[in-house]
Amino acid sequence: MEIREMLYEGKAKRLYSTDDPDALYLKYKNSLTAFNAKKKAEMEGKGELNNMISSWIFKYLRSKGIDSHFIERIDELSQLVKPVTIVPLEVVVRNVTAGSICRRLGVEEGMKLPRPLVEFYYKEDELDDPLVIRDHAVLFGWATDEELDRMTEMALTVDSVLTELFSSIDIDLVDFKLEFGKDKEGNILLADEISPDTCRFWQKGTRQSLDKDRFRKDLGDVLGAYREIWRRLSEKKEDN
Repeated sequence: MEIREMLYEGKAKRLYSTDDPDALYLKYKNSLTAFNAKKKAEMEGKGELNNMISSWIFKYLRSKGIDSHFIERIDELSQLVKPVTIVPLEVVVRNVTAGSICRRLGVEEGMKLPRPLVEFYYKEDELDDPLVIRDHAVLFGWATDEELDRMTEMALTVDSVLTELFSSIDIDLVDFKLEFGKDKEGNILLADEISPDTCRFWQKGTRQSLDKDRFRKDLGDVLGAYREIWRRLSEKKEDN
């Protein structure tokens, strides 16, 4: 396969066209960012870990009937993905209170919610990705009612599947961010990545962070946490 021009560079990945119109080349970077890139660092090995973790999770979700833009992992840093038009909304699912919702609403961290909470955020770095309501998304043309229904349904299904998966390896899935895209037929697919960059993982019983909060909060051993997530998932793969 021929890798061609770079189409997009984000905080953590670069996207390239290829000689196959149905496949793009996605390469992970070793960059770590927080607070909409106001805090930055480079960590050797971080891109490889996120690529392996995200690839494993997308394949696991596929086995459960949840499709995404993911095609296959190519090497340590790269994967092939389907071309999609990204919906300009981040979908956050919360099972336990942590992070911005505690600051925004003044609620205590660590409260188990009676059911998953789904929130929408407008993808705009200059505005710090503000929380929006459903009518904002529809009236400003970011997504239709039907697309929002589909994204919500998929997000809740992902939450159910991943909560069970991570519970089986002694991890609480506190919350996570999803992005969605539309393929050339207009189908809604999961996109971006699912990794310790986009999820909050707590060790069961201790609330020890095994995700990017270790970078956000200067807790140290960021890569050690990412390696631990990969170790448990890869051992789970062997069990299966």
